[in-house]
Amino acid sequence: MTAQATKQERASQLEVLATEAAACTACELADSRTNVVFGYGDPDADLMIVGEGPGQREDEQGLPFVGRSGQLLDQLLDEIDLRREDNVYIGNVVKCRPPGNRDPRQTEIDSCKDYLRQQLRLVDPKVVVTLGNFSSKLLLRTETGITRLRGRAFQWWGRFLVPTFHPAAALRGSASVLADMRTDFQLVADVVAGRLVYEPAQDASGSEPTAQSPPTDEPASQMGLFS
Repeated sequence: MTAQATKQERASQLEVLATEAAACTACELADSRTNVVFGYGDPDADLMIVGEGPGQREDEQGLPFVGRSGQLLDQLLDEIDLRREDNVYIGNVVKCRPPGNRDPRQTEIDSCKDYLRQQLRLVDPKVVVTLGNFSSKLLLRTETGITRLRGRAFQWWGRFLVPTFHPAAALRGSASVLADMRTDFQLVADVVAGRLVYEPAQDASGSEPTAQSPPTDEPASQMGLFS
């Protein structure tokens, strides 16, 4: 599949998808957007970061995680010797800004989820980091909040998923949140460096994900990301 495609081929396919997304009118978010914020980074990345959706600055510039949240994210990446241009790819659950930065609606997620699915398939990262409650709960298919989810690396569709706080939460003044994010990014560094290895296992424990175990839901319920 993606392992047979070269980095240049996957980059080209991501560009085609970005062009398609730029003209997308599949949901009402198209009516209020300034720019589609498709994604940015290395098409051969070991790390893929998934946020909820673009904010005002992202909508204006057409790039994910700019402004103060983006600066903090860059700082956390730099602390584990990663950069968004090198071995990192950044995207969002939805590619257009929800008005007032509200949570995306299910119809909007459904209209946009194939772009995220294709991004994951093409980049094929070792680890996915979900930022904040919304994207973490959505991809892990759980109602458990981010405070309880974070601090663990979940086995997720042949890779690891590390949920952590959104940078905006740390910027609101909590030193403990920033310290927790640094701990979570160290988990990311362990996966990228090969110190944490995916070990497939059977799990029939129920609906809530547990540390280092694969999801128990059927593939069709995982946002339709994989088939």
